[in-house]
Formats: sequence, structure tokens, C-alpha cells
Amino acid sequence: MKRVLFALVAAVSMTAPAFADLALATSKNCMACHAADKKLVGPSYQDVAKKYAGQKDAADKLAAKIIKGGSGVFGAIPMPANPQVNEAEAKKLAAWVLATK
Repeated sequence: MKRVLFALVAAVSMTAPAFADLALATSKNCMACHAADKKLVGPSYQDVAKKYAGQKDAADKLAAKIIKGGSGVFGAIPMPANPQVNEAEAKKLAAWVLATK
């Protein structure tokens, strides 16, 4: 019984940050255009993470793009501005996207 409980607690603790950021992304309507592993309207989070991998200022660039929108990086469809996302939320979302593998 202890082993089952320990395994359950370990699994939840390892995935809790991912759920929290998924919840934020869902609440800010990011998931309407993006998915973790496939292109929808916009690129997958995995593709974004790959494109910005190794860039020192990637999190700041993405946070700004989340709030202000942008175009041309992943094709012709522009990403609209998201003024409902504050700077702290944008930074949290950017870090989460960059950690997607």
C-alpha cells in the first residue's frame, strides 16, 4: 500500500507544474490555436521550443510575442495580441513552452 501511495504522490508532484501551466494556457485561450505536439492554427509548442532552443533571450522574446502578437516567424498566419495576459503570466507561459520537448 505504501508503495502505491508513494508512486502516486511522485507522479502527481512531477506533473503538477505542467498541469498548472497547461491550466494557465487554457485559461488565456492559447490552446485554441496551439497544441503541445501538433500544429493547429499556430505551431506546436514543441516546434516553438526547437526554434528558440539555445537562444539566450528566447523567454523574453516569447513573452513579448505572447502579449503583443507577431507574424512571419512560423508562416503567414499572424499571432494576435493577448492583452489579457500580464507580464508575469507571459513569462510563465514562455518558460513552459520553451521546456516543452
